[in-house]
Formats: sequence, C-alpha cells, structure tokens
Amino acid sequence: MSDVKIRLRELSKVFQTQAGDFTALAPMNLEIPTGCFFMIVGPSGCGKTTLLRILAGLEKPSGGTLEITKPAADRPSNSMVFQGDSLFPWMTVFENAAYGLRMRKRPEGEIRDVVGHYLQRTGLSRFHNSYPHQLSGGMRQRVSIARAFANDPDILLMDEPFSALDEQNKILLQEELLRIWEETRKTVMFITHSVDEAVTLGDRIMIMTAHPGRAKQIVDVPFERPRRVLELRAKPEYGELVYSIWGHLRDEVQRARALDEGSAS
Repeated sequence: MSDVKIRLRELSKVFQTQAGDFTALAPMNLEIPTGCFFMIVGPSGCGKTTLLRILAGLEKPSGGTLEITKPAADRPSNSMVFQGDSLFPWMTVFENAAYGLRMRKRPEGEIRDVVGHYLQRTGLSRFHNSYPHQLSGGMRQRVSIARAFANDPDILLMDEPFSALDEQNKILLQEELLRIWEETRKTVMFITHSVDEAVTLGDRIMIMTAHPGRAKQIVDVPFERPRRVLELRAKPEYGELVYSIWGHLRDEVQRARALDEGSAS
C-alpha cells in the first residue's frame, strides 16, 4: 500500500436548500493508498454517503479537488454496492452478476468464466438461474458483491452493505468479503455505523465528526491478514481497539444528537 490511489485536497460539499446553504462536508484532506481497505464511521448525517457519491461521480464537490489514479484502459474506475437491494428483479442471479461485464461488451466466454468464479466464491452457483424474489436478503447482497467484483473495478465503494442483515448473516458475509478481497486486494471505501465491522474489515478507519462532516481521526488497524472474524474478535487487543474508537465516535454521536434536538426545537 505505497502508491496513493485517492487524494482529497480541501474537498467540500454544500447543498443549496430552501432553508439556505447546507454544508454536508467541511474542507477535507485525505490520502488513501492503493489496495487499502478504508473504513468510514461517523454519526448519521455527517456526510459519509455524500463523500462516497462524490468518489463514484454521482455528486460534484463544491470546492477543493479530488484526484483518483486512472485505472487500466479496460477496467472501470469504480463499482458501488448499496445498502438497499439494488438487483434487477427481472434478471436471474447470473444475469445480475454479469450486468457490468455485459455493459462493457466483454466476450461471453469471459463473462461465463468470471461470473461463474464469483458466484462460486459467494456460494451462489446453484442459484444462478434464480430470481431476486426467490432469495433471502443475505443472498441478494451476495449477488451484489459478486457483481461488483466480477466487473473488476479499480475501486470498490460500499455503502453500509450489511446493515439490514441479522448478525449471523452479517458475520458470514464479512468473512466472504474478506476471502474474495484477499484475491484481488482492491482499494475499498466502506461506510459502516458498526465499529466492530470497521475493525474487523479495515486497514484504516476514518472517524468523522458530526455535521458538517470532516475527518476527526484516522486509526490504523494493526491486525494481520488474512483474518477470521470470530477468531479476531476473541482477541483482547480487538476489544481494546473497538473501545478506543467508540470513545472518539461517541462524542460525535452525542453532538449530532444535540444538533438534531436543537434544530427540532
């Protein structure tokens, strides 16, 4: 993780509303190395998703600069995995997972091999002809992950992809994500409200302040890879790191709550 993949310089975002300007992101400076699994935690409304949407090209910053190293000519810049169900209901599991490759007009033989590989890695091979309504929530998120990796993006953007799942499915998908990521070591930007998830998955964790969002602290995660979720969480050092990060985050959550109560009164 030596080369810088993403660089933010005084990046900010202001939305114009009927009530006036709303600053979602205060000027932010940040460098993310190539191959880093970068986690973002912060209170609701701190601009986490806005930042991810700027990186995805879905929003334009109001100020500052965003520099992203260009990918190889035959590779997309990024793929995004959303919090909610983003599958096409009229497509099968295979067709959903193949969507990005087909949009890029890749050869059918390549699509068959690549999609088959990621369906196997996510435990979905026998469901390749199933439709989203026939799958559980956890299985639908596996399809989203398979689609993102199959498209072979330079950067993977993930917006709370496991937040709606029960704890058992969440742990299983965290382990699957880590196994797949170990194959490629893609640069990942992952938003979560869970400090446990941030420490389990991440190389670095950015703690954001309450609105307007800015980087309060960046924490390096010292645990070696590959990781197994339950074994990692049994370590005393894991609990100590989670407790330390939560201490920083708790102040911002309480400040965000005070701001919400103040604006509502």
